[in-house]
Amino acid sequence: MKLIVQIPCLNEEKTVGETIREIPRRIEGIDRVEVLVIDDGSTDQTRREAQAAGADHLVAFVQRKGLARAFMAGIDASLRLGADLIVNTDADNQYRGEFIPALIAPILENKADIVVGDRQVADIEHFSPLKKSLQKLGSWVVRKLSGTSIPDAASGFRAYNREAAMRLNVVSNFSYTLETLIQAGKGNISVAHVPVRTNLPTRPSRLFRGIFDYTKRSCATLVRIYTMYEPLKVFSGIGSLIMLAGGALAARFLYFYATGQGKGHIQSLIFAAIFLIVGFQVLVIGLLADTIAANRKLTEETLYRIRKLELDRK
Repeated sequence: MKLIVQIPCLNEEKTVGETIREIPRRIEGIDRVEVLVIDDGSTDQTRREAQAAGADHLVAFVQRKGLARAFMAGIDASLRLGADLIVNTDADNQYRGEFIPALIAPILENKADIVVGDRQVADIEHFSPLKKSLQKLGSWVVRKLSGTSIPDAASGFRAYNREAAMRLNVVSNFSYTLETLIQAGKGNISVAHVPVRTNLPTRPSRLFRGIFDYTKRSCATLVRIYTMYEPLKVFSGIGSLIMLAGGALAARFLYFYATGQGKGHIQSLIFAAIFLIVGFQVLVIGLLADTIAANRKLTEETLYRIRKLELDRK
């Protein structure tokens, strides 16, 4: 059984070597451990440092494409290289390599398809109270949207078996962490978590400019991805609220009309008609979106079968 540890990188010459050297090369139940580095258009000596530290494979982008694209490039490359298990970790050495055996254990025991490393955010001393609160709230939202029980949705320290990796399709350009959890939950892919510990930070995050920027982009990603998988729920909810507002305005007009004051409240009737029409249109859009979502599921299944056929031939 082959395990490939993939490491997306962007200008990580100072830490990528240490990250690679901390990865255990002998793990019980694993015949071979290899390291794959995905260089997202680095302008420093990241590639050289990675190769010097013992990276077995390298995927390099000419220009930056973002973490999500680098992650998927690593998944595709790992599958082509014959990986039975794939572990994703960060190049800034945030996650301790010593926890990789614990991370893949539920997969080896056939208890899960995907395992997420729980950083136990509440115990991380260098996280501010605000950041801890937002992480907790965000993970709760992801659990509700995805139907999973992951306490640390933002953790990038994850393990995938071959079957789960072949079903991943990331469309976001921001990050893969939230999207893949929703995708796994909606696709009935078994997801588990194990506690892990992190190292002290070596640099500020390059994924976002601050907490507000991270929150804004994460919320946009969650809304977009959940709408992709549950469009009827989203649009029917919005449409129902709009129609409810229209119904309330219509009831207001009828009340005044019944009491002989209808002439002075004709605007309520006009706005009621507008809201009811718009709400109905939103419901129709939801039905169309649900049909498109059904086609998307068929497309994803087709892509999975094509990928499986291509990999099985190798």
